[in-house]
Amino acid sequence: MNGILVIDKPSGLTSHDVVNRLRRILQERSVGHLGTLDTSATGVLPMVLGNLTRLAQFYIKMEKTYEGVIRFGFATDTYDAEGEAAGPAQVVTLSLSRVKEIANEFIGAIEQVPPPFSAKKIKGVPAYKLARKKMDVSLQPVQVEVKEFEILNVEGDRASFRVRVSSGTYVRSLAHDMGTKLRCGAHLESLRRTAAGEFTLADAHSLDEVQSACKAGEMERICLHPRKLLPQIPSVTVNDETAAHICSGRTVNLPEFSNSRQVKVFLGQQELIAIATRIAGTLFHPRIVLSSAPALHTSHRS
Repeated sequence: MNGILVIDKPSGLTSHDVVNRLRRILQERSVGHLGTLDTSATGVLPMVLGNLTRLAQFYIKMEKTYEGVIRFGFATDTYDAEGEAAGPAQVVTLSLSRVKEIANEFIGAIEQVPPPFSAKKIKGVPAYKLARKKMDVSLQPVQVEVKEFEILNVEGDRASFRVRVSSGTYVRSLAHDMGTKLRCGAHLESLRRTAAGEFTLADAHSLDEVQSACKAGEMERICLHPRKLLPQIPSVTVNDETAAHICSGRTVNLPEFSNSRQVKVFLGQQELIAIATRIAGTLFHPRIVLSSAPALHTSHRS
């Protein structure tokens, strides 16, 4: 089947675990996710199914929004609650104003060092494999952008927050670095992704809900409507003849989109058949074809 599902990932499963669960539930081999979530994290995990896995390239740089809790008083080797404490816990006294002040220092484009327990590679080896062996892990800083970082509340040694970041940003590193600035150590105690690109918790379903919908033959009800995908790219609905040309890899004329670099091409309201790129004037060539020409001879949904 072709579609996009937004899963509300539970804690304790890796993103790849979710992929495997969906493959079994849907009996579909072509399943992928759009952005890894740590095992302990929960929330929005967009999944692409069937031919729509080809759209993953458009989501590499999508921004994410999270809510969570930072615990101050000690750091951990993983920068989250799953790791070993780097030292004895300190008694800390935090004020909301001071934690907000520190958080504001991270807003904008920053150089961030990824956690040693991460998938970043050192000479071809994932850093977490080296860290597990207690080997020295030295990762280079990368530029990321923290677009919003709001401290919602401070209670005892914990601060709840909301953050919106660019792709590639480690919220665990933000927590760790805040502890360094406050000279008391800190780690990420909990994390929930509330949005990734255009996908939000309002779109999300549990794995149990997916299984129930699949058994009832109601997958269309819980899959995201294709018209909601890639909102930054305009949509065009074409007739059968133009659709057949596009699905055969041929260039077509779309005069109403002369100012657009790319368009999403639909046959009917729900069948996304291609992403086309303007090559000259009003001529568009299919960059990615998501449907085969023979299928267009059958009736389609309106």
